[in-house]
Amino acid sequence: MEVPTFLLSSLALLFVGGDIFTRAMLSDIGDYVGTDIQISWLPNLDDLMKGYARNFRPGIGGPPVNVAMAIEVASIDHISEANMEYTMTVFLRQSWHDDRLSYNHTNKTLGLDSRFVDKLWLPDTFIVNAKSAWFHDVTVENKLIRLQPNGVILYSSRITSTVACDMDLTKYPMDEQECMLDLESYGYSSEDIVYHWSESQRHIHGLDKLELSQFTITDYRFVTEMMNFKSAGRFPRLSLRFELRRNRGVYIIQSYMPSILLVAMSWVSFWISQSAVPARVSLGITTVLTMTTLMVSARSSLPRASAIKALDVYFWICYVFVFAALIEYAFAHYNADYRLKEKAKVKANKLSSESIVKNGKQAMVLFSLSVTGMNQSVMISNRQGRTQRSSSEIPGEGAGEEPEPRRRRSRQTEEAKEEKKCCSKCVCKPIDADTIDIYARAVFPFTFAVVNVIYWVAYTM
Repeated sequence: MEVPTFLLSSLALLFVGGDIFTRAMLSDIGDYVGTDIQISWLPNLDDLMKGYARNFRPGIGGPPVNVAMAIEVASIDHISEANMEYTMTVFLRQSWHDDRLSYNHTNKTLGLDSRFVDKLWLPDTFIVNAKSAWFHDVTVENKLIRLQPNGVILYSSRITSTVACDMDLTKYPMDEQECMLDLESYGYSSEDIVYHWSESQRHIHGLDKLELSQFTITDYRFVTEMMNFKSAGRFPRLSLRFELRRNRGVYIIQSYMPSILLVAMSWVSFWISQSAVPARVSLGITTVLTMTTLMVSARSSLPRASAIKALDVYFWICYVFVFAALIEYAFAHYNADYRLKEKAKVKANKLSSESIVKNGKQAMVLFSLSVTGMNQSVMISNRQGRTQRSSSEIPGEGAGEEPEPRRRRSRQTEEAKEEKKCCSKCVCKPIDADTIDIYARAVFPFTFAVVNVIYWVAYTM
């Protein structure tokens, strides 16, 4: 009795386990093919592909194939001004009709494996202005194929491409750029294939949500063109053109504000005494060298183009003002030194003239004494005449001493006239150094403010 009971229980367990395993398998298959589609209704792909030639386009010899395009932007990773390029990741969707793949087994759209792509004819679409491009293949190839009963095929792929973008950097960093993504058939002319934007492609999914570090996408548009090549024929081209406006905040903080502060720092020398030569010279040279370093570092990330950029213009404006502050001190110091030399020269001339006058007086006194002695020796016998001559000589000396103050005044006026003549002969008349600094304190800031107004109006309007 125990043996039959054991056998019966074993058979019951096997039946229950087999039923559970069968249900699990069926549920897995149901999840794979869909709950409302029976496996027997699926079309036989082998029968569907019999006689299919993937090397020939659909309807060869007849009207061209209409290919509908749609793009969804996943990301714009990098925009380089130095190389004039940008890197973009897109989902490129193409749809066309192929009667050879129509079926009537079911009215459901079939989602096929990406490996099925290798068995189908595909439009030879390429990115015209791409420098490099690649498909994503993690964890499998990021490709999608959907087949509708009427033979309409949807082919989607994920592509990352580095695309060339011609940029006009004349107004950099207040510039706006227009970049393009051009799609074209490489081998099929307009007689075999025609591209058009999908009816659902009224706006680009994902482009409005993108946040770029240096740019803001202001607008985009779709363009359909027909390119005419004399050697090959006419080829259809679709273009996505989007406009980028550069964000100026980072450049104001990193370039413009340091330049303005350097120019203002160079003005500090106007309040330093003229006698503090090392302080003023070191301040001027430091600001000039710092401005040079700032110019070189800002240009390192830009292409070496012949066009003069707005940032270059501003750097040179600041450089001129910083250098002019250094030249102002040289000019003021030259004028102060020149005035000291002129004063020393006038003083030396005055001393030399006074010494000449003294020597002249001494010579006249000696001469008069010698003449008196000779007269005394000749007329020694006549005392009366000698006393008369001696009495007449004494008033003569007083009469000679009377015009001496007048002579001094005349000499001083002559010296003043000579000094004025010397100053009038100079090309640059000396100006007081403190006066130059006082004028510079007002002229430099006012001129810099006016130039800034002109600059920002010219490049932002």
